[in-house]
Formats: sequence, structure tokens, C-alpha cells
Amino acid sequence: MRKILILPVAVAAIVLAIVSMGVNTEEITENKFIKDSNSVSITMSSSRPGCESTDTCYVPNELTINSGESVTWINDDSAFHTVTSGYYDEFDGLFDSQQLDPSQKFSHEFSEPGQFQYYCKLHPWMEGKIIVN
Repeated sequence: MRKILILPVAVAAIVLAIVSMGVNTEEITENKFIKDSNSVSITMSSSRPGCESTDTCYVPNELTINSGESVTWINDDSAFHTVTSGYYDEFDGLFDSQQLDPSQKFSHEFSEPGQFQYYCKLHPWMEGKIIVN
């Protein structure tokens, strides 16, 4: 009988220890960009309104690169997303990832200087900007 009771208690203790460690997923996401400064994360839970108020739907929300460089977006959310140039009501036709599954990536090379807005077709509150020097 003791063995049966010990297992659930041990599992509960391990779960409690992991939760109490307080792993900060924002730090993990931010550290990823130190490795690859031309990456943008489509963040977890960005499919729900709210991330637009803190500019965290795409991280970083605004990225500056040089002409001729590419940007890679990765869908770190559990929902489908797009990376589409322009504004929600004004697609400009420069690039469109189509639907990105979770963990899927999309890259686009920017050959001309300028400021390029983008958004998610499925979640209109999600917006970001690429600045090309």
C-alpha cells in the first residue's frame, strides 16, 4: 500500500518543483534572437488578441536589416499564422508565407531599402515592420 501512495506524491513533488522554478519563456525567445538577429518569432498565444498592446505578436516587432539580407519568421505558436506584406486591409503583394503550421518557417530576402509592414491574414491584430537600410 505504501508503494502505491509514494508514486503519486513523488510525481506531484516533481511537478511542483518544475513549476516553482518559473522558467521565463520570454527570456528563451529573446535569447534565440541573439544567435540569429534576422529572425522573427511568431509568439505563443499570439492567435489571441492582447499581444498587440505590448508589441509581442511578432518578436521583435520591428527589425532593421541591410539591403540584400533575408528575414526568417518561425511560427512558435500552436496555431496557424501567415506573414503577409502590407496591412490587413491593403495587401501589397511583396510577400506572403501562406499558412504556416506550428514550427514552420518562412524567409524573404529584402533587396530594396525601405520600411515594410506585414501582418497575419488570420489574426488582424498581429502586425510587424521590417526596416531595410
